[in-house]
Amino acid sequence: MTKQKRQLGNFQERDDFAPGWYVIAASQDVGAARPKPLLLHDVPLVTFRDADGKTVALLDRCSHRNAPLSEGRIVEGNIQCHYHGWQFDGAGSCRAVPGFCGTPEHPGRRVPSFACRESQGWVWVYSEPDVEPPNEPYRIPCADEPGYLTLREHIEMPGPLDAVAENALDVPHTAFVHAGLFRKNQDRRPIEVVVRALEHGVEAEFIGEERPEGLVGRILAPGGGEVFHWDRFILPGIAQVEYRLGERSHIVTTAALTPRTANRTDLFATVAVDVPVPDLLLRTVIKRIAMRILHQDIAILRHQTEQVERFGGEHFSSTEIDVLGLRIKKLLRDAAAGKPHSMADERRIKMLV
Repeated sequence: MTKQKRQLGNFQERDDFAPGWYVIAASQDVGAARPKPLLLHDVPLVTFRDADGKTVALLDRCSHRNAPLSEGRIVEGNIQCHYHGWQFDGAGSCRAVPGFCGTPEHPGRRVPSFACRESQGWVWVYSEPDVEPPNEPYRIPCADEPGYLTLREHIEMPGPLDAVAENALDVPHTAFVHAGLFRKNQDRRPIEVVVRALEHGVEAEFIGEERPEGLVGRILAPGGGEVFHWDRFILPGIAQVEYRLGERSHIVTTAALTPRTANRTDLFATVAVDVPVPDLLLRTVIKRIAMRILHQDIAILRHQTEQVERFGGEHFSSTEIDVLGLRIKKLLRDAAAGKPHSMADERRIKMLV
């Protein structure tokens, strides 16, 4: 049994959980007044702000009698268990044992801690406890840069991380699930898709695509023009769509995906937009359209998840125009197994959109 297994207990293990940084909350949702409980891959965590205002995360289990720390309260930057009043600092060290005459701090009384970072409006946690992370959280491009309107949204999605990532980066479903918003199932035109490996992920570049016919295209690129479109998946859970439309419009939507349970994934979206439309109008319209799209995706992912459960697992068949789905699954499984990232440098695919 590994040290991590002993620390975290007998939680469900999956072969597609890649180690790394995951968003767990918006910065504004973690306060100093009360602890916030959450799940990361079925592991209960508790997050709060310490005496310096720094966001910290611990296993949500008191080392004394295993009561949930999230039911306690914050006392001078420490979290106090509501059962016997034991207190723990942000590193998981025991700082107080009411009624005990000895020294509270002891290795056997520690609570596992998880590295935290705050960046670009989000709180990120490293998935493995009590380690120094080998890197920093993903840096979201264009967010809060001059000239870009930046919107953030957090929504719960049904389904495992790989299914939510594929849905976010899947072109063929948009003509059906999002009919009228992006594309339609008539007058399809041929395009080429170039799939290439990234250092920690995979990218699909769509060549020859015209401006989307639907409402989204008319709003974001009113003047038309040449379209440049990239979809990317970056380990452990970044799904990103980038569009350049015409000379003025640039949109980057970055979804940080966090597996809460085997069949629930939280989507933390950052949308950075630079288009020739007034910000006030853009903010209103984009949020309305984005929420409509997300709720349509939630409905289809819920149906998919229910079917997978009903029939005892996935029974998928695929074609080459399912561009990134199988590659995402392989990336996640290889990362979970500690295998090096390997994929053919480049592949070209023909499809109709």
